[in-house]
Amino acid sequence: MHIPESELILNQDGSIYHLNLRPEHIANTIITVGDPDRVEDVTKHFDLIEFKIQKREFHTQTGVINGKRITVISTGIGTDNIDIVFNELDALVNINFKERKIKDKLTQLEFIRIGTSGAIQKDIPIDSFLISEYAVGFDSLLHFYDNEFIQHKAVSEALVNHTNWFEDKSSPYVVSCDLDLLEKMDSDKTIRGFTATNVGFYGPQGRVLRLKTQDENMNDKLASFNHNSLKLTNLEMETAGIYGMSKLLGHKAISMNAILANRATESFSRNPRQTVDDLIVYALNKLTE
Repeated sequence: MHIPESELILNQDGSIYHLNLRPEHIANTIITVGDPDRVEDVTKHFDLIEFKIQKREFHTQTGVINGKRITVISTGIGTDNIDIVFNELDALVNINFKERKIKDKLTQLEFIRIGTSGAIQKDIPIDSFLISEYAVGFDSLLHFYDNEFIQHKAVSEALVNHTNWFEDKSSPYVVSCDLDLLEKMDSDKTIRGFTATNVGFYGPQGRVLRLKTQDENMNDKLASFNHNSLKLTNLEMETAGIYGMSKLLGHKAISMNAILANRATESFSRNPRQTVDDLIVYALNKLTE
């Protein structure tokens, strides 16, 4: 099938539209971060950097550490950006740009998100590292794709019933991480969790400044959810989209969360930058073992 110019948009230099990348610019192992400035917080540990570029919020650097080639890219905040980044990264390896056709042999990428998050369970320590074994998306991204076969419907249905989910909100979807990456990145220094991916930072995560939320008890409902011993542990804004898009496209993904806040205890890290830096070093060590 020939992919029209309106669907696969390329820049004049042959790079893909938003990311401004060509296939040779990326490695098969890709670390995603939200903040464009955090890219260099990761690549400062590399032995060499072979390529770097930034367009909009999408900052990309590719280099080598301990003999392993890795790309680091910032996605910006939210699953709407995840849709752009993951479709375009997949296109770079699985679509022939000259022929505008999907390749016969597909390449599987592995994605490691390194991000920040807030816990909703009192027993999750500030400055700990949490791996998202499962994630629930409160956004609508996956509902625009054929996605039923990757969802854990029993869990999402139980969550809808438990929270008395407001019908005008998007239906929650539950997806899981890649098990191989889970085993690779896990250790006695990490906590396995079930992450809620929200569509905003304030109202969608229960924060009240001047605006009243639709359900003032939502965080308490999320914290008290328990389905066959599966409990929600933390809130952030990208993981479910990353897991969903990765599974749909045939890639592997894991989300590593630096717990900077605990909403249940109303506490925040005293040294958030150090915690994030420690998680970066931990993840790089695991990837290059």
